[in-house]
Amino acid sequence: MITSAIIPRPLARLPWRLIFLVTGIAGFGLTVLYSAAGGAIHPWALKQGAIFFFFLAVAIGMSWLKESTIKAVTFPLYAVTLVMLIGVEALGFVSKGAQRWLDIGPIRLQPSEFMKPAIVLTLARFYELVPPGQTRKARAIWPAMLLLGIPAFLILAQPDLGTCIMVLLCGVTVMFLAGLPMWIFAAPAVAIAIAAPIAYQMLHGYQRKRIDVFLDPESDPLGAGYHIAQSKIAIGSGGFWGKGFLHGSQSHLDYLPEGHTDFVFATMAEEWGLVGGIILICAFGAVIRWGMGVSRNARSRFAQLAAAGLSAAIFFYVSINLMMVMGLAPVVGVPLPLVSFGGSAVMTVMLCIGLLMALERQQRTHSRTLG
Repeated sequence: MITSAIIPRPLARLPWRLIFLVTGIAGFGLTVLYSAAGGAIHPWALKQGAIFFFFLAVAIGMSWLKESTIKAVTFPLYAVTLVMLIGVEALGFVSKGAQRWLDIGPIRLQPSEFMKPAIVLTLARFYELVPPGQTRKARAIWPAMLLLGIPAFLILAQPDLGTCIMVLLCGVTVMFLAGLPMWIFAAPAVAIAIAAPIAYQMLHGYQRKRIDVFLDPESDPLGAGYHIAQSKIAIGSGGFWGKGFLHGSQSHLDYLPEGHTDFVFATMAEEWGLVGGIILICAFGAVIRWGMGVSRNARSRFAQLAAAGLSAAIFFYVSINLMMVMGLAPVVGVPLPLVSFGGSAVMTVMLCIGLLMALERQQRTHSRTLG
């Protein structure tokens, strides 16, 4: 092949369409961050670009992992992440009223981010070890609920409701696809609905305020409801084509809070309009579709469940953030991956993509061997 004559064979076998697509999303995100800073690479775009390309290199390196290696490190990875979550409770760094970070020398880690891919791999590995005929029995249910429930509780205690919801959704997705009976999912849903008033009283004050504002956005338009109100104004004012690059008034005049992090989609929509929003959503949809294709073509139960769960993690990131900025869900602090400023979401999504590339590479290697 001409391609292999120009590019070394190991690199030629990488899923370059996916890599270019992910890089395109991140590049568009850097453009939005550049505009949000008033047309400057500082303080967000330059740092975000360095973080992205570092984790892109990490993801490409991870693509050479064998499925057997991923399986071997799954349970140790879960255990280490769980220990770090416990360490956060005892030694964690407090910022903005939350204790979510762990200082290890010069490095500050947010262990809850590692738990998103870790819980997917752990439950996928667990259900691979469970015989298919035993999936509906108690011994295939309560261990998985413990594996999921313990880290979710620790994350909620930090408090970090958004990450807790993400971890629960990723874990529940794997459990559902593994074939657990429907009552496992229906019973907690009914219990939550019944216990909602009690659970509401147990939430932190700012969390209750978010729910109140979600149910009645006009109840506090200049306080807790200010974010959502300004986000809707920014998205609506963008119209079909947008106001144009560097011409977003809501973000540039500081009417839109957190316009470079949680509400970056509103910043983007004001300047790029409905067209820009649809293109960005379609790009994410293509990444998720590719990940589900890896799951569909997988030859092992572990790869099927892991690929689907990792793809679901990216889906939940995008869908929760979009619903949040449009006022369709309470504000829970979930960023738009590869677009919002911040290394945590970039790291998590690129780890998911790296694992997906590894599983996809294993499929192609197996196909060539059979051929």
